[in-house]
Amino acid sequence: MAGIAALGFGEAFFPLPEPLIQGPATRVMSLRDGTKKMSKSDPSDNSRINLTDGAEAIATKIRKAKTDPDALPSAVEGLAGRPEADNLVGLYAALGDTSKAAVLADFGGGQFSTFKNALADLAVSTLAPIGERIRAFRADTGHIDSVLADGAERARAIATPTMKAVKTIMGLLDDR
Repeated sequence: MAGIAALGFGEAFFPLPEPLIQGPATRVMSLRDGTKKMSKSDPSDNSRINLTDGAEAIATKIRKAKTDPDALPSAVEGLAGRPEADNLVGLYAALGDTSKAAVLADFGGGQFSTFKNALADLAVSTLAPIGERIRAFRADTGHIDSVLADGAERARAIATPTMKAVKTIMGLLDDR
């Protein structure tokens, strides 16, 4: 993109995107190591929750997630230096659409076993329906094809005026 801007086309049609990452779990960390990002390339399937995981797999992975021996802190500051605790509290906050402080107000001072059971229930209720939908879509490829065709048609209708303007700005001939 910088090359196009350097050619004098400006940022009117080629703006540089800025990331907007907000919320309590801006980086979801591994369930096995709270210092590493959750990744599908990790050899351990227990390090991540896959969107295709069923309810039992999600609950088992949460319950087996690495923690430390101390109780949950009662304040966010108590999560410093405790990456696994911070990760699980962040996951709960993100899935529950709340803040880490609110999660700790509810669970602070308690044992991880109680908290992990609550997190497992929340994760299952939030994520399991996604897996069910994925499986249903995979079973109906005709529906997927029709949605893709419809989306392509609508995107083309929206993009055509913009592409004509871009071609004009860049001095390209429109062959349509």
